[in-house]
Amino acid sequence: MVYQVRLKKRAIKALEKINDPYYTNIKQAIYALADDPRPAGFKKLKGRDGYRIRVADYRIIYDIFDDSLIIEIVDLGHRKNIYE
Repeated sequence: MVYQVRLKKRAIKALEKINDPYYTNIKQAIYALADDPRPAGFKKLKGRDGYRIRVADYRIIYDIFDDSLIIEIVDLGHRKNIYE
């Protein structure tokens, strides 16, 4: 099953501010979520809905909607600032 990946405006703005090589790696990780929404190393978040994956020092926070095959990227950012 291939999921459709959607990015919220907040995630798009955060992605635009990230420089290479992190930008490319994060983009590849987001595209890979379409094939495997629960990759090795993903974690269910505590205290809020959603999941997260790590890409170097960055975190991608997303929700999975299995019934409609959609992955929604809620936010992404550096590990120091993402959980605030």
